[in-house]
Amino acid sequence: MLAVENLKKSYHANKTTYEVLKGISLAVDKGEFVAVMGPSGSGKTTLLNCISCYIPADSGSIRLDNIELAALQEFELAEVRIRRLGFVFQDYLLLDGLTVRDNIMLPRIIGGKTDKGMEDATDRLCEVFGISPIKDKFPAEISGGEKQRTAVARALINNPLLILADEPTGNLDSKSSRKVINTFVQARDSLGATIFMVTHDSFAASFCDRVIILRDGTVWRELSRLDKMRGAFHDELLEAIRLMGEANGE
Repeated sequence: MLAVENLKKSYHANKTTYEVLKGISLAVDKGEFVAVMGPSGSGKTTLLNCISCYIPADSGSIRLDNIELAALQEFELAEVRIRRLGFVFQDYLLLDGLTVRDNIMLPRIIGGKTDKGMEDATDRLCEVFGISPIKDKFPAEISGGEKQRTAVARALINNPLLILADEPTGNLDSKSSRKVINTFVQARDSLGATIFMVTHDSFAASFCDRVIILRDGTVWRELSRLDKMRGAFHDELLEAIRLMGEANGE
C-alpha cells in the first residue's frame, strides 16, 4: 500500500543545514492502522508532509499503491490528493458555512462526482460514526469531537487508499479523543480503511496495529500490538518512551 524507502529531507537557514529526515524507511499494509510517535523535532510532521507531497523530499522513494509519487507532475499529484488520499487535521478545517453533511460531501463535489451515490455514501458514514443526529448542523453548533468525526467521514467519502491524520486528538479532551480514535478503528474494521496517524498521544497510539517511534529523524523503534490487550500495549509504549527519554539524557 505505502512504501517509504531511505527518505531524506533537510532545511537550510542562514547557511546552516538541518537534517530532519535521515533515511527513513517504513511500510503500511492495506487495512492497517499505524501511528508515528516521537518528540518534537523528530521529523513526524515533515514525514507526513513528504508522504502527501506538500513538501518535496531531498531523496528517497515514496510509493503509494506502486505509484512513485515523486515522479508525478503537480496536476497528477493534485489528482492523487483528491482521489487516493484522505486528510484529517488537528484543527478540523471544516467550512463554517456548510452543514456537517455538506462538509462531508465536499471532496466529491470538488472532484465532480456529484451523484445519488455521493448522498448515500455520506448518510452511511454519518450512521457508522454516530453523527446522523447532527448532520444538518453547522460546525459552530457541534463539539470538537463531533467536528473531528465529521472530518474523518469527509476523509473517507472518496474511498481513499490511505488516510493521513496529523495529531487528530490534539485539541480534544480525553472523552472526545476516545470517540475519535474509535472512529478510526471503525473505519478500519467496517470500511477497510488504511490509516497513517502522527500523534503525541500514547493512549491514542495504543489502539493502533503498529507504532513507529522516530528519534532525531530516524526510525528508533517499531512496536506491534499483535494479540496484546490494549492496556498492555499502552504500557509497552510508555516504557519505550521512557527508554528513549533516558537515551536522550532526560
